[in-house]
Amino acid sequence: MRTGLGVCLAACLLALSPILPAGENLIVYTSMKESLIGSLRDGFLKKHPEVSMDYQSAGAGKLMAKIAAERESGKILADIIWTSEVPDFFKMRLDGLLEKYQPANFGQILNPFGADYDGSFTAARLGTLGIGYNTRFIKTPPKEWSDLFKPEYKGAFGIANPALSGTSYMSVALLAEKFGWEFFEKLGKNSARIGKGSGQVIDDTASGDLVASLAVDYITNDKISKGAPLGLAYPPEMLVVPSPIAIFKGTPNLSAAKKFVDFLVSGEAQVLIAGEGTLPVRSDVKIPDVIVMPPADEAIKRAIQIDYNKILTDKEIIIKKFTDILQGRK
Repeated sequence: MRTGLGVCLAACLLALSPILPAGENLIVYTSMKESLIGSLRDGFLKKHPEVSMDYQSAGAGKLMAKIAAERESGKILADIIWTSEVPDFFKMRLDGLLEKYQPANFGQILNPFGADYDGSFTAARLGTLGIGYNTRFIKTPPKEWSDLFKPEYKGAFGIANPALSGTSYMSVALLAEKFGWEFFEKLGKNSARIGKGSGQVIDDTASGDLVASLAVDYITNDKISKGAPLGLAYPPEMLVVPSPIAIFKGTPNLSAAKKFVDFLVSGEAQVLIAGEGTLPVRSDVKIPDVIVMPPADEAIKRAIQIDYNKILTDKEIIIKKFTDILQGRK
């Protein structure tokens, strides 16, 4: 009798207990470095303990290959994609892969996409590239892109291979758009060198194998903070490469994905991004004093403009032309 009463009581209590929603699970694919995405995840989970989050950090090319394989198998496993390969986002939008979502605090952030913005993706940071130089060999920082044609840079200026580095490809396309291919022909005559990855050309600059390179902001600023003999100069015409974030259409974790996008462009997250040596997308977030960079709103005003759809379709042509020029085949 007691057993029956106990079972009845347990059943009644269970019926009266609230049914708790299953936890929200979020998977993010990103090309951001571990220290940045890790600190952002910690901040996000502290703000949203109801969400569990995991991420995969890899190069944008590897992530896009993974996404292509997952599409082939019938399901993209990630909820969110965040990289600096802007043309990839235009292609994913064209393919109908992205969920339109404008962050709740969109009015407080800088939008580098102008009329191209439709909510399919939102810039979460503003990557920049300048001229990284070795302060032991270059005593007067370069002020113009044309300074790279000077004798002191002969045979000792490096650009990462745009076939391997997305940021390098974007930079080559931007410089060609602004100055024409004559710019690279003059670099070729001054024996500019093609390196491998973006980090490698900066390492070579720090070691003295190169005296200067086309340098990514956060990589260079990190090495400067650790004592490397490097400086980072920004000519008037700036190379600004936004890092978009997007939600995959059909995600079962749409609510959690929206929360993460909102968090990423919040003041709290943008402070973390600025602390990593790259520009935030909020003009109200101060760059640390130890990092010498133009403010974000100024960078957007100085940024070289380009048609992202055009560089998406012309990628192979641009890479081949650049390679042929710098390798002396043209």
